[in-house]
Amino acid sequence: SFLPREFPVVFVVRLVRFLFQLLYFACFCMFVLSLVKKHYRLQFYMFAWTHVTLLITVTQSHLVIQNLFEGMIWFLVPISSVICNDITAYLFGFFFGRTPLIKLSPKKTWEGFIGGFFSTVVFGFIAAYVLSKYQYFVCPVEYRSDINSFVTECEPSELFQLQSYSLPPSLKAVLRQEVVSLYPFQIHSIALSTFASLIGPFGGFFASGFKRAFKIKDFANTIPGHGGIMDRFDCQYLMATFVHVYITSFIRGPNPSKVLQQLLVLQPEQQLNIYKTLKIHLIEKGILQPTLKNCSCAWFPRCRL
Repeated sequence: SFLPREFPVVFVVRLVRFLFQLLYFACFCMFVLSLVKKHYRLQFYMFAWTHVTLLITVTQSHLVIQNLFEGMIWFLVPISSVICNDITAYLFGFFFGRTPLIKLSPKKTWEGFIGGFFSTVVFGFIAAYVLSKYQYFVCPVEYRSDINSFVTECEPSELFQLQSYSLPPSLKAVLRQEVVSLYPFQIHSIALSTFASLIGPFGGFFASGFKRAFKIKDFANTIPGHGGIMDRFDCQYLMATFVHVYITSFIRGPNPSKVLQQLLVLQPEQQLNIYKTLKIHLIEKGILQPTLKNCSCAWFPRCRL
């Protein structure tokens, strides 16, 4: 049939994505048809700015959603680390700041930058330990066809199970113990916190330079005393991109649940072919023992009695 054999929610999502793609192409055609000879430069200037804005906002928002589907912890720890860095860098700079950091932001100091770094790493490490205890925060969001709903219940992966680590000799003498129990995610949180405190602030510096170039103080007045939404989320966009790339590079692996969902929407003959191929592979690897019931010389020559 024309309609795919898949779960209704999945099909609706794909249909909406396709319709929005068609809508974009329709807008593109309307733009071309609206070009006026004396205003080419201005029209293409606005066209370029529109796409830059979409790239910054829509793409980053999409990455945030992708991070959320990997588990709430991949959203909460990074975003709270950026907030922690903003607060602690301000406090250290206010009380101890003496050395200017960058000309774009004269009030930023090296003392605040360094103090914010160490505070953020400690905060991220503790936050990762607390959140790793709860399934609601660590389980990825998955769609279950039997209840026609999304769930956040699972068996936590190794990232969120306590592991024993041997301490180096220097720390053994200080802590007076040889082994420490940590969640592996706590180690990953150090990388996230390091990025949030060392690279994340440059998103704010970039925004400061942008506002100075156009001689504006804030992007908007949505939040009294703080400017607009973009003034608060200038660092979060960089963080969302880093977290997404970090997950895809070092964390994400094959998901048995997603593989099973893809198999269930195949035609019966396709499912049977995959079943036979998988059985052959398991017998070849020695994982499944060949018997008269699960092997046939027609499709597995080595299984002959």
